[in-house]
Amino acid sequence: MQYQSYPTGAQMPELDRPSVPSQVRAAVGAMYAGAAATVVGVVIEILTVGATKSAIEKRSPHLTASQLTTTGPALIIGSVISGLIAVAAWILIARACQRGHAWARTTGTALFGLCTVEAIGAALSPVAVAVKAWWPVIWLAGLVAVIFLWQRASTQFFRGPQ
Repeated sequence: MQYQSYPTGAQMPELDRPSVPSQVRAAVGAMYAGAAATVVGVVIEILTVGATKSAIEKRSPHLTASQLTTTGPALIIGSVISGLIAVAAWILIARACQRGHAWARTTGTALFGLCTVEAIGAALSPVAVAVKAWWPVIWLAGLVAVIFLWQRASTQFFRGPQ
């Protein structure tokens, strides 16, 4: 009796996967730019925490000295934690889109919607002017990514081979 030999390598045969269209590559690039812009935004938030505290004090004069004292560290910790989560999300979604995972396109679009709400909230909240000025940069990165993710070539890529 003769047995058919199997390849001994650890690699599985490559499935016929279409190449990544330029629209998806552009969206992924915009997402990496969004991650970088988020890091810059966190740095801006940390560097301008004094101005943000002053803006909070002007908006809420009823706060006690103790409350104002704890505002600075809370702002820094919140900024760092939310920034790390946002950078991780940008990178995770970008990599998943590059691999053609349709869930990533939908999730990225939903996160862009949340970013839009957050940008409006940031514009209305008592934060440093530099923070308000930087938010549109991050938002625009998301907008560019979403636009590229929903173009016809991108849709075909996410559907996979038919």
